[in-house]
Amino acid sequence: MTQGATGGGGAPAGEAVRPLAGVRVVSLAEQYPGPYATLLMADLGAEVILVERPAGGDPARQFPPFHAALNRNKRSVTLDLKTDTGRAQLRTLIASADVLLEGFRPGTMERLGFGYTEAAALNPRLVYVSISGFGQDGPYRDRPAHDISYQSIAGLMFGRARSGNVEQPDELAIGDLSSGMFAAFGAVSALYERARTGRGRRVDVSMTDGLVSWMSVMLGPVMNGQALADIGAEPAYGMFRCGDGRLLTLSIAHEDWFWKPLCGLLGMDDAAGFDRGARVAQAASLQARIAARLATEPRAAWAARLDAAAIPWGPVNDLDEVAADPHFRARGMFCTVAHPGGAALHHVAQPLVFDGTHPGPVRGVPALGEGNDEILGRSDREGA
Repeated sequence: MTQGATGGGGAPAGEAVRPLAGVRVVSLAEQYPGPYATLLMADLGAEVILVERPAGGDPARQFPPFHAALNRNKRSVTLDLKTDTGRAQLRTLIASADVLLEGFRPGTMERLGFGYTEAAALNPRLVYVSISGFGQDGPYRDRPAHDISYQSIAGLMFGRARSGNVEQPDELAIGDLSSGMFAAFGAVSALYERARTGRGRRVDVSMTDGLVSWMSVMLGPVMNGQALADIGAEPAYGMFRCGDGRLLTLSIAHEDWFWKPLCGLLGMDDAAGFDRGARVAQAASLQARIAARLATEPRAAWAARLDAAAIPWGPVNDLDEVAADPHFRARGMFCTVAHPGGAALHHVAQPLVFDGTHPGPVRGVPALGEGNDEILGRSDREGA
């Protein structure tokens, strides 16, 4: 049943490296955080079974490209948990699982009869992972929100709190993705402990707690009455427009040894001897000089010169440029996975590399309920 995957350069994706082989993950988590967590685990060899509602499945299926990007390498079964049959079949799956992942609002699994206490009674070795916006307890436990609100409450937008800037944030759903990574890490950590103790764990993943953790280097100083390390105060740390209208970033954070060759390259020899303090004190005027110089020539011309001078920089790529980037292709970051019926989709590969090999993906995106016969021993037409 496994379809092959070929790498887009570098070592191909394949089945040889499967650190989580033999681990069964039963997932009731929909949309983004849970599917990203199980994507990481499935690529590493885990058997991931998606438990979906019979009518429509995961709501993300209404956006096929989005759903496909997150759900390759998995199996799908449909269960109606409002019926006795559906609940009985889920109990059977839980009894066979190593990890149960759920992403409902706190209290929902308990109302369905599948809270941690009930699940652990069925399977004491079960690692039970819950992803929610604010965690399983606390004053905000039942507050509804989406990613932009998780980011704002966790302090990721502190600069806007100070400036009053209401410009929309970037498109990346940082809270969703970070919580998916924490969920995968928590599950694997609990499995490692289970190998010693023989017993499972409850893992409570709060999307906002994870973001607060990501803010440690900023919150730590604030809590201790210390100044922030303002790397962005440097004049050569930012985004600039080139002569052809294309954008690039310079990322000189504090290093004199990068600042001096940049000044030489841009004809700013008078500023080459400025230390960090002098650069920060004159940041606005120095940044204006850098911007004016970069605006005189196209990005491709600056690219060769910046590389030759070993100055930290990067092009501001659009999505098609990322997909065509020779470095990512050489790293094997893109692959093609065959799907049932002969179709194939391009995917972003599992980013971890084991002994030179990306472990996945190796199979396609499951159709809704495609695993019912094999996994549940029934067909879609029989009652769920």
